[in-house]
Amino acid sequence: MTIVARPESRRARRADRPAARRSGAPRGAGSPGEPRRIGWLYVLPALLVYGAFLLWPLVRGAQFSLYEWDGLGPATWAGLSNYGEMLSDPVLRGSFGHLAVLIVFYAVLPCGVAFVLVGAMSRARVRGLAFFRTALFLPQVVAMVAVAVAWQWMYSADGPVNGLLRALHSLGLPDWSRGWLGDFTFALPAVGLIGTWVNIGLAMVLLLAGVQKIPRELYEAARIDGAGPVREFWTVTLPGLRRELAVALTLTSILALRNFDLIYMATGGGPGDATKVPAYEVYNRTFNTGEVGLGCAVGITIAALAFAITAGIRRAVEGRPDRAEGRA
Repeated sequence: MTIVARPESRRARRADRPAARRSGAPRGAGSPGEPRRIGWLYVLPALLVYGAFLLWPLVRGAQFSLYEWDGLGPATWAGLSNYGEMLSDPVLRGSFGHLAVLIVFYAVLPCGVAFVLVGAMSRARVRGLAFFRTALFLPQVVAMVAVAVAWQWMYSADGPVNGLLRALHSLGLPDWSRGWLGDFTFALPAVGLIGTWVNIGLAMVLLLAGVQKIPRELYEAARIDGAGPVREFWTVTLPGLRRELAVALTLTSILALRNFDLIYMATGGGPGDATKVPAYEVYNRTFNTGEVGLGCAVGITIAALAFAITAGIRRAVEGRPDRAEGRA
């Protein structure tokens, strides 16, 4: 027996029509709200500023990196030789090694300390939290030039750091006082500790904002199950702060990449080449030695590193949220 599908009735076809058309809306009416082109007009001023002050200089910098140019005379095509020189120059290679050390001080240490503090504060109420948050965040709103001058005095021979170390020496401990910013071994860690002090407040504020959105029921359930502080941190606090940790690591790593003003004011890249970093070398090669193409090559490499570090942090800390949500 052959089954023949009956054509849909007129009433069924009318029921399948869009509600807007049944209600008498004009044919071709779209979604409510302004058209998409109106939305682009709203963001056009910001896009123009972004393109004029970021994208266009980036494109011009990439162009200049392919030439040998002193900034005044005619430029000579060099291709990728500036990038090759950047890899072969021991001073520039060393500056990228110094950058790796500063990323530890600027990003890893501040986020680690902030995580421990936030994990401790998530278990109990802290009186005066607003005051401590403001005090820790205060270095972020102080000009880095002022921070560099203040720490120059603190690290000086008669400054508070060496004064404290000499006081400890009088109690029987070894004499650790020295000219910190003039020491070839300790100048870079000394500058890195300044970055740690500056960025702890930023990381802590971001993590505190994240811990406040974690439901308190999760902590209560963990405590009912007998979880101690360490297990509670790993099972509740850390998973709940993945996105905030990614933001904190990204911002602090970018601050390490663009660290110029602190180096320029505190050490000037010295002693010798001990504290030279790529951002300082962009200025040095462009304006002091007249190697504009090489300086632009270093700047483009810094931009590429910023993109790579941002993508790596997102993948490592946040994982693959899109797939996780798809499986859920």
